[in-house]
Amino acid sequence: MSGQPSDRDDRDRPRLWVIRHGETAWSASGRHTGWTDIELTDAGRDQARSLGPRLAGLPFGAVISSPLSRALETARIAGFGDRVTTDEDLREWDYGTDEGRTTAEIRAERPDWSIWRQGVVDGETIGEVAARADRVIAGARSRSGDTLCFAHGHVLRILAARWVGLAPADGARFALATATISILGWERETPVIARWNDGLDLD
Repeated sequence: MSGQPSDRDDRDRPRLWVIRHGETAWSASGRHTGWTDIELTDAGRDQARSLGPRLAGLPFGAVISSPLSRALETARIAGFGDRVTTDEDLREWDYGTDEGRTTAEIRAERPDWSIWRQGVVDGETIGEVAARADRVIAGARSRSGDTLCFAHGHVLRILAARWVGLAPADGARFALATATISILGWERETPVIARWNDGLDLD
């Protein structure tokens, strides 16, 4: 994807802040959670509350969220309920018949399986998820001011890879914990990962 005109300072370029939703019962147990609408756990709501002070007062031009409740609730608890809008392109990967299963369960049938290499059965291809991520990026880069988005682990990892011009499968290299803050930004005209997987509870 193309950057902004080269005569602009990187501080003037719109950044994309990305927040993975708080913990759910399925995320805590390693189950692939795509379009199933799983609510936050109590711990996940606490995580969402901890985001509020870290994001308060920042001048976001837009606040967007996946329509799935775990992301939207995270946005609302973090203090953005009065301005958040939903974006279907921020939905998590549709895992098809792999929905709700752990990697160990899938590998019992498909040894050495990786979602990044082999994808899922009867769900979206990684290219289809990347196309959605590219639309989110295009929207963020066209806005005046930074965009804050709340979404899910795999779609956000693909989004980060696409922001810096990598292949969608390179999202495998961007581990992302729940309720973390990441910033996709610029160094002059070059898209960069300015901050990644920043959580209060990380070592």
